[in-house]
Amino acid sequence: MKNEERLKLRRAKKKVREVKGFYVHLMVYVIINTMLIVVKVTGTMYYGETFMGSFWHFSTFAPPIFWGIGLGFHAVKVFSLNPILGKNWEERQIQKYMEGEKEEIEKYR
Repeated sequence: MKNEERLKLRRAKKKVREVKGFYVHLMVYVIINTMLIVVKVTGTMYYGETFMGSFWHFSTFAPPIFWGIGLGFHAVKVFSLNPILGKNWEERQIQKYMEGEKEEIEKYR
């Protein structure tokens, strides 16, 4: 029983570290991309571009878009947000294979 409790505690600590890592990643994403957008817009405005022209340029939003895709994958991993192959799917597949094995055994009895 004591060993089982230690395993639960270890899994809980690992999960907390993963969630904390995601939130740190999210904070860094927001801070860095805000700074990148500000630097990009002010830099292009310095060379004569209008605010709207420099703000609505693809290069202004490319880093947040592509980094955001990576952040989304990180969220899926940490929060187990797999709608296609989630926990219910795993359980259904396990039951299916167990029933198939049971039928195979019964066939030869």
